[in-house]
Amino acid sequence: MPLLGTTGIADEALLSTIQRTLAHRGKTEVIGAVGGHTVEHEGDVTLAWSGNIRAGRTSLIASCLRNGIEFVRDLDGEFVITIRDHQSLYLVRDAAGARTAYFGRLGKRWCVAAEPKGIWNLPGFERRIRPGAVAQYFTYSFIPGSGTMLEDLWEVPAGHYVHLCEGDEPKIHRYFDVDLNPELPEQPMAEWPQRFKALLQREIATRLETTDQPAVFLSGGLDSSIVAAEVARQSDRKVRTFAIHFGKDYPNELEFARRVADHCGTEHEEVEISPRQAVARMRNVIWHLDDPIGDPITAPNFELAAHVAGQGITQVFNGEGGDPLFGGPKNLPMMLNHWYGGVDHSPGFRERRYLESYRRGFEELTHVLSPEWLAMINEQRDLHAPLTPFFESEGPFLHKLLAINTQLKGAHLILPKVERMLAASGINPLSPLFTQDMIRLAFASPPRAKLQRGVEKWLMKEAYRDALPHEIIERPKSGMRVPVHFWFKGPLRRYAHSILDQRSLRQCGIFNADRVQKWLSYDIDQPNGRYGLRIWMILTFEIWRRIVIDGEPV
Repeated sequence: MPLLGTTGIADEALLSTIQRTLAHRGKTEVIGAVGGHTVEHEGDVTLAWSGNIRAGRTSLIASCLRNGIEFVRDLDGEFVITIRDHQSLYLVRDAAGARTAYFGRLGKRWCVAAEPKGIWNLPGFERRIRPGAVAQYFTYSFIPGSGTMLEDLWEVPAGHYVHLCEGDEPKIHRYFDVDLNPELPEQPMAEWPQRFKALLQREIATRLETTDQPAVFLSGGLDSSIVAAEVARQSDRKVRTFAIHFGKDYPNELEFARRVADHCGTEHEEVEISPRQAVARMRNVIWHLDDPIGDPITAPNFELAAHVAGQGITQVFNGEGGDPLFGGPKNLPMMLNHWYGGVDHSPGFRERRYLESYRRGFEELTHVLSPEWLAMINEQRDLHAPLTPFFESEGPFLHKLLAINTQLKGAHLILPKVERMLAASGINPLSPLFTQDMIRLAFASPPRAKLQRGVEKWLMKEAYRDALPHEIIERPKSGMRVPVHFWFKGPLRRYAHSILDQRSLRQCGIFNADRVQKWLSYDIDQPNGRYGLRIWMILTFEIWRRIVIDGEPV
C-alpha cells in the first residue's frame, strides 16, 4: 500500500515512476498528484493515506476540511497521510512511527514516497551520500532524526507532519508529544500494571477484529510472550506462533518459546535460519530496507516473513515496544553512569556515554573511516545533536532515555526494520506494545513502575505474572542474537571477503581498507562479538552503496 505524491502540476511520468518503484507494496490509487491505498477528493483538497487508521477513518477528508491539518491530532493507528491543497503538500507520519514517509527535492519540486527508493530512483535525482549519515550509521546502526543516507532526501519523524511548497524550504511540525515530567496524582503502584494490562487488551482486541489467522512471532522473551498470551486468551481461533533459531550449534531461546506456546495452547513452529540462507537474498533484504540498517536480525526476519507468508498468513503480532517504552536493559548502565559516573562533566559527556552504550562502531570511527571522509564529519553536529535536546529537557533521567529510545531508535530502527522485512512478503506487522496510547501510558507512569530496584519492565511483569510461567517473568533479558561473530569466521568468511575486498574499498574512498581487513581477520583487541556485528554493518553499507550509488542490479 504505497504512498506517493508531488508538489506542483501533476507529472504523470514522474508519478508512474514512483508507482512502479513501489509496486512491491501493493496497489496504489492515484488522483492528480497524490496516491495511496485510499484517496479522497473534495474541491481543491485531495487526501491519500496508507496503513491502518482507527479514529475518524470514514471521514478523513471531511475532518481535514473542517479542522485543517490539526485533525491529525485526533487520529490513531499506523499510517502515513498526504494532503494536497492546490499545489502544496502536507505529509503526515503516525505517532509511533510504525509506517515511514520520505520527501525529497527534485529541482524546485518536492516528491514524497513511503520508501526512499521511490524518490532516489527518479530520473534527475542526484544520489550523493551525506557524510554525517555514514558516521551516524556506524555509531547508532541506523540514521536518527529526519536525515537519510542521501543528500536532499529526508524522513518525516514519528508524530510529525511536513508542509511542502514548491520552491520553498520544508516546514516540519510536531503534532504528537508526551510530557517527560508530568505532575501525577498520588495513586497506588498496583494500579499501573492494571492500567497497562487493560490497555494492551484493548490494543490487541482492535487488531484481532481484522485478523483472519492470529499469528505471533514468539522469541521466548518477556515482550513477545506477553503478547502471545494475550492474543491466545482473546482469540476464538487457534493461534499460530513462530520462533527462529540458527541451528543446534548456536545458543537459542527455543526452550522458553516452547514453554510459552505450551502454556498458551498455540500451534507452535520452529524455523531454522542457516548462515547461507541469511545472505542468499542479502541484496534483496537491503533493497527492501532501503536506508541501511546495521542490525543482523533483519535477514532472519526477512526469511521468517517469507516462510509465514507461504502459509497464507497476512498479519503477525510481535513484541516490539517493551524495551524502549518500559525500561529495557540498556537503561540501567546509563543511569548508573548518570549517578556515579565520576567527575567527567565536560560538554557532551552524556551523549558520548550513550553512544558508547550502543556498542556498535562509535569507538572505531577514527580508525575505520578514511582521513578524507573523517575530515567531513563533526562529532557534535552529526552524533551528539540528535541526543542533546533529550538530555537538556526537563524530567526524570529514565524518561529522557526512554524518549530517545522511542523517538529515535523506535521510529528509525525497530519499527521500520520490522515493517520493511514483513511488507516484502505482503505481511502487515502488528505491534500492540508500541502504539501512541502505549507511549502516553509509558511516560505518564512513574519511573519506578518501569525500573524498580533493578527490576526492568516492572509493570509488565506484574501485569502478566499469573498468565505466564514463572521462569519467563523472572529470567533476565538476553535478546535474539544472530551468531554473525561465528558466521564470518566460518561459513560466511569467503562471502564477506568477496564484498569487502581492498581494491573495492579503496576505490570507494570512504573506508580505511587496512582496518577493515583487520576486522575480517579478527585481528584487533575487541570485546567478543563486536567483530561479527561490525563486519555485518560495513557489509550491509557496501551492498547498499553498490545498489544505490553505483546502480548495481538487485
